[in-house]
Amino acid sequence: MADDTEARLKAVPEPTTSPEGGDGYLERRTLRRGSAGWLLLTGLGVAYVVSGDFSGWNVGLAQGGFGGLAIATVLMGAMYACLVFSLAELSAILPTAGGGYGFARRALGTWGGFLTGTAILIEYILAPAAISIFIGDYVESLNLFGLTSGWPVYLACFAIFIGIHLRGVGEALRFSLVVTAIAVLALIVFALGAFTEFDPSNLDDIAVDTTAAGSSSWLPLGLLGIWAAFPFGMWFFLGVEGVPLAAEEAKDPVRSMPRALSISMGILVLLALLTFLASTGARGADAIKDAGNPLVVALEGNSGLSWLKTFVNYAGLAGLVASFFSLIYAGSRQLFALSRAGYLPRFLSLTSKRKAPYLGLLIPGAIGFALAAATGNGPRMLNIAVFGATISYALMALSHIVLRKREPGLERPYRTPGGIATSSVAFVLALSALVATFLVDKDAAFIALGVYAVALAYFAFYSRHHLVASAPEEEFAALAQAEAELSRD
Repeated sequence: MADDTEARLKAVPEPTTSPEGGDGYLERRTLRRGSAGWLLLTGLGVAYVVSGDFSGWNVGLAQGGFGGLAIATVLMGAMYACLVFSLAELSAILPTAGGGYGFARRALGTWGGFLTGTAILIEYILAPAAISIFIGDYVESLNLFGLTSGWPVYLACFAIFIGIHLRGVGEALRFSLVVTAIAVLALIVFALGAFTEFDPSNLDDIAVDTTAAGSSSWLPLGLLGIWAAFPFGMWFFLGVEGVPLAAEEAKDPVRSMPRALSISMGILVLLALLTFLASTGARGADAIKDAGNPLVVALEGNSGLSWLKTFVNYAGLAGLVASFFSLIYAGSRQLFALSRAGYLPRFLSLTSKRKAPYLGLLIPGAIGFALAAATGNGPRMLNIAVFGATISYALMALSHIVLRKREPGLERPYRTPGGIATSSVAFVLALSALVATFLVDKDAAFIALGVYAVALAYFAFYSRHHLVASAPEEEFAALAQAEAELSRD
């Protein structure tokens, strides 16, 4: 059977006529393997997300009140947990840099792979641009070096942190782990201080809209407020799904990837619970619902905690840096994989002597800097990123379902608890979150759709005719096709 499969694979026509797909093609596009163990991968998973604990989630209070955001956070936490368990299985099956694109490519074909990969890119290119603006705001508020928020700060962010990435993945992930540890420690210290001021009556102090269906003190904006708060409940977990993008650079990815994903998710759930309850209970949901720095505002009622406010301010900057840094990494790896397989221009996947995809770092960085400098609108860019994220979640969950049904005999070193039921929950909740983005920011949703349309046109008219069959994700899909043909014979 193995010989027959190999013969079938050799018979599959090469979907590219370009000489770039010939000898030496993959050798010029390799990452440094074995650079990250489970600890660095876990740090990466938390780093993607940790900035969301310091700011952004609290706007969900304005959309749904404490009860609405609490329910939305539980539901979005369930979505991420189900998605993470599904991705743990998929990443153990296919440990490549393609991540979501690779999973969807085998399950849903070339169109599904491109749709998923493009959605992930929208998330990981737009989010760092937004976070660079937030870093600028923190630098200005802390009066660091007398700088104000503007393009020089954004440029410094991209230049310094992309420079570290160009040094190599090991150095990059160790830096990320240290900064993330500082941010996590700060959140724990903040919660301990804020809980000394905790008052349950502060949780539901937002004025009730009596015209909203189902409104109450816990749901001041009514039942629809729960749905509108979905995108903000996501902020406690947004990005953790990017861990599989490090698969090609991981030590023993089959074992370390599921472990890192599970531990990362556990840490994020704990941080979400502490941050949400401590912030709202200390000062009140109404006081922090529109705050740019809700953790600092939550401490303003107690002069004895002024030292903690200063500490949290600096730690918030560390959290933003951790997420900015790690999201750049994720975007470069997704771009690398799509480019290596020919979905995007192939030169973007070239790697340096240090095995870093230098153009995959520099070009998205240039785009992100240009967007930040031109617009200065961080919230809008984050909303676009969330829209892309929800599309990718639905497609990745669907990929798990399809592969479980279509290829039940596929070797699975790790199996998702609950199987298809788990990924089905993720799929339904991801679609619900996608629709919810239109409730929050219609313009952001339509901008994302416009970007999507341009990318799909490029794929439809050009790149789908010039794919590289020797790319790992494409070979994996070709193997499935060959095995299917053998079973029919």
